[in-house]
Amino acid sequence: MKKTEQKISTLKEWLDKPNELSLHPSEVAYLLKKIHKKTPEQCFVFLKQIPKDDLGEVLLELPERIKDEALVKLSIKDLVNAVENMDSDDATDLINDIEEISEIKSNEIVTTLDLEHQKDITELKKYEENQAGAYMQTELLSATVDETLAQAIERLRTLKKSGDIEDVYQLFIVDQNNILLGGIGMADLILYENINDKLGAIFNSQEMELHSVNALDHIEDVARLVEQYDYSVVPVIDWQGKLLGQITADDIYDLLEEIATDQIYQMAGVDDEIEADDDLKEIIKNRASWLGINLITAIVASIVIGMFDEILQAFIPLAILMPIVASMGGNAGTQTLTVMVRQIALGEIEFENAKEAITKELIVSLVNGIIFATLIGIIAYFWFKIPLLGVVIALAMLINLLGAGFFGAIIPLILKRLEIDPAIASTVLLTTATDVIGFLGFLGLAKIILL
Repeated sequence: MKKTEQKISTLKEWLDKPNELSLHPSEVAYLLKKIHKKTPEQCFVFLKQIPKDDLGEVLLELPERIKDEALVKLSIKDLVNAVENMDSDDATDLINDIEEISEIKSNEIVTTLDLEHQKDITELKKYEENQAGAYMQTELLSATVDETLAQAIERLRTLKKSGDIEDVYQLFIVDQNNILLGGIGMADLILYENINDKLGAIFNSQEMELHSVNALDHIEDVARLVEQYDYSVVPVIDWQGKLLGQITADDIYDLLEEIATDQIYQMAGVDDEIEADDDLKEIIKNRASWLGINLITAIVASIVIGMFDEILQAFIPLAILMPIVASMGGNAGTQTLTVMVRQIALGEIEFENAKEAITKELIVSLVNGIIFATLIGIIAYFWFKIPLLGVVIALAMLINLLGAGFFGAIIPLILKRLEIDPAIASTVLLTTATDVIGFLGFLGLAKIILL
């Protein structure tokens, strides 16, 4: 309880003096989350006291369940103030969240906004959630080729003073039809000597071309572009080349973290949003569903073992060595699976060009199979003094590692081809495959060779 009181004290101090005590929206959201766990009502009392400049950002940082509760409790006026003080991309995200709870409330908020905010949100809402346009912000610094550098700098001052623009990385140069021509980085903008030169002349005298993306491009393609070239900002254009907005690197980094986290959680059979909410009932429910599937696959493996009860009774050492084969196959398969799922997510592998990747994994599995098959064969011989037992487990190890490499590579590719997320279903299928192959190979060979 003392920790909760300390968090309440910190939040109160910030609410009293937000300009003196610097807290990032994510830090405020973290404090609210911890307070909500002990005293939910107190959490929402604090939430309503958050300055309108920070409220929207804090809401977006909250876990889904708490955010949904907050969007229900907050008034139209509070939410309008929050949206008006956010960048257009974040404001659209918040409106979409409100719309999922109450379309009526969402429409009322949008119609209450000024016309400029309404236009921006309406424009961004037309894009699918995986398109670049859904992630862009319309706030940017641009100037035509006929303007001087001094005019562009003066516009920047005006926009900064009015709060209409925050972080500026590029001055985008356009023609009279708003067709994107190029851009000047802020460092070059400051260092350029003659600020009375027209931007057209500057553009013609220097290399100012830059990568742009179409508003309909897949956002993961944009993320790869930013990652490859270390861009701070990427301009977004339409099919005619007209400048529509910009996507900043901080949004891309958030997206990459979200994708990576989602993949890790899905491969383990858990939901990242549910885990973030700290709702024990939902966490138990979510994990139990996947554990139920794993139980079924474990029963399948046990049925395979049951088919060889005679050989197990005759050779007790088989029961001792059996887990080694299954464990090695499972670990080898997981290594291959992790590499393949990641490469598929990055767009480096498709079903059509996967032959090289599969071949590589099979070679790795074969070499490792030979090494560890020889090693376990020798260990089994000296352990139980049965030469043929060493041969059996060595062959079984080789077969299982090869099978693990093959299925670890092919399962995610097939799932991707069937438009099923490989990160979700691959682990369960792979575990079943390696267990069945391992037990069937080991006990089957034992029955043939030892009996």
